[in-house]
Formats: sequence, C-alpha cells, structure tokens
Amino acid sequence: MQEIAFTPQMMVVMGLLGLTIVLFVTEVVRIDVAAVSIMVLLGLLSLVPGLESISDPHRLFDGFASNAVISIIAVMIIGAGLDKTGIMSRVAGLIMRSGGTTEKRVVPMISGTVGVISSFMQNVGAAALFLPVVSRISARTGLKMSRLLMPMGFCAILGGTITMVGSSPLILLNDLLPEGMEPFGLFDVTPIGLALVATGILYFVFLGRFVLPVTKGEQPTAESTEEYFQRVYGLDFVIREVRLEDHNGLAGRTVGELEAEHPVIVIGTFMNGELRVGPWSGLVLEPNAHLALLGRHEALESFAARSANPLKDRLDVFGDALAPNQSGIAEVVLPPGSELIGKKVTDIAMRKTYGLSVLGIHRGEETIRSGVREIPLLAGDTLVCHCRWDSLAHIEKNRDFVVITSEYPHEELRPQKVPFALTFFLIALALILFTDLRLSVALLVGAVGMILSGVLSMDEAYKAVSWKTVFLLASLIPLGAAVEQTGTAAWIAHQTLTYLGQVSPWVLQATLAILATFFTLVMSNVGATVLLVPLAVSIAVAAQGMGMDADPRVFALTVAIATSNSFLIPTHQVNALIMGPGGYRVKDFMKAGGIMTVLFLVVSLVMLNLVF
Repeated sequence: MQEIAFTPQMMVVMGLLGLTIVLFVTEVVRIDVAAVSIMVLLGLLSLVPGLESISDPHRLFDGFASNAVISIIAVMIIGAGLDKTGIMSRVAGLIMRSGGTTEKRVVPMISGTVGVISSFMQNVGAAALFLPVVSRISARTGLKMSRLLMPMGFCAILGGTITMVGSSPLILLNDLLPEGMEPFGLFDVTPIGLALVATGILYFVFLGRFVLPVTKGEQPTAESTEEYFQRVYGLDFVIREVRLEDHNGLAGRTVGELEAEHPVIVIGTFMNGELRVGPWSGLVLEPNAHLALLGRHEALESFAARSANPLKDRLDVFGDALAPNQSGIAEVVLPPGSELIGKKVTDIAMRKTYGLSVLGIHRGEETIRSGVREIPLLAGDTLVCHCRWDSLAHIEKNRDFVVITSEYPHEELRPQKVPFALTFFLIALALILFTDLRLSVALLVGAVGMILSGVLSMDEAYKAVSWKTVFLLASLIPLGAAVEQTGTAAWIAHQTLTYLGQVSPWVLQATLAILATFFTLVMSNVGATVLLVPLAVSIAVAAQGMGMDADPRVFALTVAIATSNSFLIPTHQVNALIMGPGGYRVKDFMKAGGIMTVLFLVVSLVMLNLVF
C-alpha cells in the first residue's frame, strides 16, 4: 500500500476530533451547542492560510439539507401523525398485553419488535416511530423512559444488520465490491443480524439493571391513580376490571343499581364493541359486559365474592382508555354563581352530562368520601373526579366549573384520520422498499401527506421535530466531511495496518472491524464504508498473495456490518434521537455502549466466520 503523508490539515482535523470528543464527554456545554461550535470553528479555520481545504464555507451548512437529517425530520412527523390517530397507543397496548408491565418483559418485546422492523426500514425511522410507543408504555407502567429507550435504540441499530436493506452501509456495499465479485443476497446477513439482536436483548435483560441509568431527578412518567388518591385525599381506592358472567344476575340492571348495592364506582364499561369512560347511572348492563370498577380493595373483593365475578389482576380491555395519558384524577371547583350549586350529583347526571365520576367532595378541611351523590353541592366545593382528559378540556370552557388540575395531557386524538395516516405511512414504506427514490424524499411524501390530509397541522408537525437532534447531526456532518476530504481517515487506517505488519487473517479482520467502529463514531457510517471497503478488499487480496485464507467479500462485509457498531457516544442518528427523551448523558452511552461495542465485535466476527 502506498505511503500517505501526514499534512498540517490532518493535524488540525485530528485536533478538532479530539476537542469534539472532550466536549461530548465532559459536557462543559450542551452536546448540540458543542456540535454547532465545532461547525462554526471549521468555517473560521477556512480563513487561515494553508487550511482553506479543511472545509468549504459555502457548503458548511449542507448538513441541514442532508439526506439523513431530512429523513429524521420526516420520520418524526410521520411518527407524530401515527401517534395522533391513536395507532401507537394501540401498539403499546398490544405489547403490554403480550409482554406484561415489568421491565424484564417489556424490554425484550419492544427491542425485538423494533429490531425486526429495522431489518427492512432505516433504523432511525423505526426508532422514531416507536418513540411514542415507548412513551405510552412508560406512562402506563411507571417504568422510566431511561430504562426503555436505550435498549430500544440499540436494538434498532442492531436490527439494521438483519437484511441487506436494513442500513445504508449494507445497501451501499454491493456497489463498492470490485467488478466480478459476487454480490450479497438480501438475506445473506440474516443469521448475523439475528444473533446481534438477540445479543442486545439478552444484554439488557441480564445486565440492564447495572448499565442502564436512572436519570437524575427523573420521576416515574405518571403517578398511578391509587398513589394519587392516597397521597392527596386519603382515598385508598384501586381500579380493577371485571367481566360480568351470564349467571350472576347483574345483567339487565343499571350502573346506578349496581353502585347502590355495592360500595364501588363504575368508571368504565365495554359492551357491544363500545367502550365508555364515566358511563351514566341509567346505562343497562348486558351479559358479558366488561366493567372497570373503582373502590377500596376490600369493597372490590366483596363485590367479586358476592357476584361471583373474578377480578382481573390488571387492566386489559380498559388498558388504553384508563392509562394516565388518557384519563385520571382531576379537581374541579364550583365557583359562586355556578348553576350546579344546591343540586345533587344524581340530579345533574354528572357522568352523562360532563363525563365526571365524582369520587369525593372536599369541603373546607374535610373530604367527604361516602354518599357523595346525594349531597347538595355548595359554592367552593372541590369535586375529586375521575374523567377522561378530553372531557376535562371541555369542562375548562364551562363557567359552572373552575378546573384546578392544570398539568394533564391536553391531547386531541384524531381516530377518524387513521385511514389517512396508515395510507401515507404505507406509501412512504413502499417507496423505500420498492423504488430507488432517496430515503428523505420517500419519507417526506409520507410526512407531507400527513399534513395535507389533516392528520397533523403544520404547527403540530413543527412541534413533533426534535430540533436538538437536528442541529446535533447537521452540525457534525461537516466534521465528518473534513475527516474524509483531508485524508485523515485514510492516514489513520494506513498507519494502523502498517503497524500490525504480518498477522493472521483473524487479526486483520478484527482490526478492520475496530477501525470501522472508530470511524463511524466520528463520521457518517456511509463515509466510513466508502473509505474502508476498498481498503479491506485490498488487504484481503494482499493477504491471499501471502498464502493467508482471507476472503475479500467477507472482509468487505465485516466493514459494512461494523459501521453499525455505534453505541459509545450519541453521534449515531438513533442515539441522538433518544438522548433527549431519555434524559441521557454522554457518560450513560459510554457505560452501556462500551460493553455493547465489545459484544458486537465478538459476536459479529464469530458469526461472520461461521456463516461464511
């Protein structure tokens, strides 16, 4: 291999790389601020004589229009659109029904699902689409986002190695192979990718409690209803689900009659395919109806024993509707002049009219917990209610109430837009899989379709984008370009291999994998692939000439797979995407990603040599 001279430009670029890593690790400034600062510094260096070639000031901001950044913006909008229609909530419910609510069961379900999706969809797209799913699961289970997002993100990256269309380097690989060399088939890498995804899942299942952070000051995403009752009003109520059996005699009776006989409150019903939260007292119960009951534990057990209806351990039918992001406890006050003063809850038909299930009345310094439906209401009474958040949003506009609860999800779901959301999502997916259209354009088709069809407003689309992620990635792209254009990456690779000298093919292959891992941390994985694949093929051919058993195809594939080994710092698009929502710091990635990086190298190298 021809000697590569070390130039002053290379020295400056290596200094910038070192400064970037120091800023990321120490977090003297925010990571996105650090990235923007490095980009600006690159532009200023072009004024220094002799360093003009480091960067082109006219193309310094090309990163903001890059394929990767535009793709991320588009996929965030698509994900927000799917979430707005309630689709992601249903997916979250399905995962929870299948995987339960504990971390050791939820993590494999989420991570495995995202890993499989990443095999045919860009990993950042899969991660962005599942971000709202993880958020909803966190809200419903109380599991911290920081315990769920990193396993999901890592497995999204790993899933990109399952097929030859799962990641940009693998898509690009066949075009980089020398003419006459057999290209790789779509599923040639599947055993390797599946082994890597399985390794990632097992890693977090068994070692997650040691390596996953609990971000400082992070609280459970949502306080459970039971905890809220007990802490604020001393109402030690719980919510349970029950299915009415045909033989118990409750079918044909009304909600009000059931509540009159049992000290429980029916806060939800599901009959004939229709789910109601806060059903009115005159609603007639039908055989096989599902009820969500609220009451003291003893009262619920008594109801189950007397009516021969066993209680379910967790919410199933009502899992979505009664999730903390959909409904919960609210406090509303009756102001002077309210037309409800002097009336009873039963007279008003509070549930039917306003969607409020009154649990207690706080009057003066006393909280009335029993017989609340028959007590005349007074000015200044605080009604402790269970309701849907959309019902509470409507009540805020009613002069008969003053809503005290302010921090609740003001989310307007648009289930009627599900057909549009699914249609444009599938169109974008089809364009990605079956056409040569650039990823960013294909995804923008879906994003623009979401907006034009009314799934999202333009303002909602803007809010859906994590601009911290956008600026972080767009600002790092010029640095990656400088590493390539100045020959710094080629010099590092050449010096490393020259230093190794005569070694076994295994060592050469491992060295290439480590080099690819390093380069993908400081530059684009596509750039690392373009740089190292020709070098890997040349090294393998040279090794063959020396009598070694080195396969150029395997060496090239080693590089393409190893460029997915990007877990140490949040420079990969997926890691940058989850950093903000998970509240992660760079040291969190270094802690969990360090072990994952080693596991990736070991498993990928072993599987490459077993499969090929």
